[in-house]
Amino acid sequence: MKYKYVGLAALLAFSTTALVGCEQAEKSAQQLAEQLKEQAVETAKQAIDDTHKAAEQALSEATGGLISPKKEPEKDTEESQSPTKTI
Repeated sequence: MKYKYVGLAALLAFSTTALVGCEQAEKSAQQLAEQLKEQAVETAKQAIDDTHKAAEQALSEATGGLISPKKEPEKDTEESQSPTKTI
């Protein structure tokens, strides 16, 4: 009978250890997936920026410089120039 309880205790301990290990593996996998997602987003943003710059350069070259890329206005100037209405 003693061996039966020892075996049951060992099985319970092994099962608990396995579950804890699975939870840790799942957390690690989620963290890795989040990091990969962030890297993919940054890579996509960089690719879009590079493509945009190349398109502007090609347009400028094709038109002989008649059409030049517009510079983005600063946010502060847009906000300060917004009309205000007083009643």
